[in-house]
Amino acid sequence: MGRGRAPAKHCMARKWSNQNLPGALHYVTGNLLDRRRVFTHELYFNAFIEPCAKLMKDWPCKLIAYVLMPDHLHMIVNPRDGKIIEFTGKLKELSAKLLVKVSPPSRFRVDDEGSHQVWQESFKAMPLWSAWMIWQKINYIHLNPVKAKLVKSAKDYYWSSFQAFYGLSEGFACGS
Repeated sequence: MGRGRAPAKHCMARKWSNQNLPGALHYVTGNLLDRRRVFTHELYFNAFIEPCAKLMKDWPCKLIAYVLMPDHLHMIVNPRDGKIIEFTGKLKELSAKLLVKVSPPSRFRVDDEGSHQVWQESFKAMPLWSAWMIWQKINYIHLNPVKAKLVKSAKDYYWSSFQAFYGLSEGFACGS
């Protein structure tokens, strides 16, 4: 770079993450606070699945694929109104209330006002615009338990959409 010249400014592409985009399928990742291993027992899985199923009925939406890992979740979802930020926030709120209700009192951090925090405040939602991206994320979601060495085959992990997705069982139904 020559003397006296200002450094070139690089244009940064605007991130597509966490934007409300009607019509888009969104790949969402959310972590439990401090990556606590909460999803380790059927009771806790159900404390997520039940409010998720209710929200899917109340908020027109399609759930394409999901996996609940011990300390985080991945899903591909399409709220018809495109409000992925609000949808994900509501899902985290509803599931947190039930998780706190079914858990021992010391399971989650309590703030000064007595509120429990279950999920990290942030999450990542990325729109998927191509068939390649959609299939890449579906495969990533379903293989996540295998990669984490929780099971040897994706079909053996009950807390994902794998079996329902491929018609092997009814499981937690995708779509609505």
